[in-house]
Amino acid sequence: MKKLIAPSILSADFTKLEEEVRAVQRSGADWIHVDVMDGHFVPNISIGTPIVKSLKNLNPPMMDIHLMIDSPEKFVSAFIEAGKPFVKVITVQVEACRLLYSTVTAIKSYGVMAGVALSPGTPISSIEEILPYVDLILIMTVEPGFAEQKFINSMIPKIKRLRCETNNSAYKPLIEVDGGIKLDNIREVAQAGADVFVSGSGIFKTEDYALTIQTMRKEIESK
Repeated sequence: MKKLIAPSILSADFTKLEEEVRAVQRSGADWIHVDVMDGHFVPNISIGTPIVKSLKNLNPPMMDIHLMIDSPEKFVSAFIEAGKPFVKVITVQVEACRLLYSTVTAIKSYGVMAGVALSPGTPISSIEEILPYVDLILIMTVEPGFAEQKFINSMIPKIKRLRCETNNSAYKPLIEVDGGIKLDNIREVAQAGADVFVSGSGIFKTEDYALTIQTMRKEIESK
């Protein structure tokens, strides 16, 4: 399967968000990653359904929406409705979702991929029972809540363990990695077994998005 690059708009210039989204789309982004924060589960507030609704008017790349919010089951339908038909994945944090099975099945009932995310301190074992039902597992390589954090190198073994477990399982969810991914570490993340690479400042803080994404692809393919 093709490896996917998903620029995180959390690091984009919001005064020209349309231009930024179109720029990464022209530059070859596969998805765009949309971080939703509520100031409760994480100590920051980002964007909500109005921005997602505006994004869909741009005919954007498919949206990969990460709900870093308390009780995400209450908001799944609102975000899917706001962004359809451009919502590819809705991902919820395992630590914030009390009704994980019903939330995952609800997401899938809309024809959308269901993802679960693990913060750095959350073990892979916490999703053992939900593994048959998910389409994507997101390994956070920084603490969720803020852009431009430094990649936590000790998450590499965690990605490798997850890759090993899925390779030896009947279930084959995509492995997504988010947090501090840049040109200097994306190859190592690919070698560990990631399928989807989320990069915010690693793309949006560079001068040439197309060159950055092209170089990232070369690094991924050279693993």
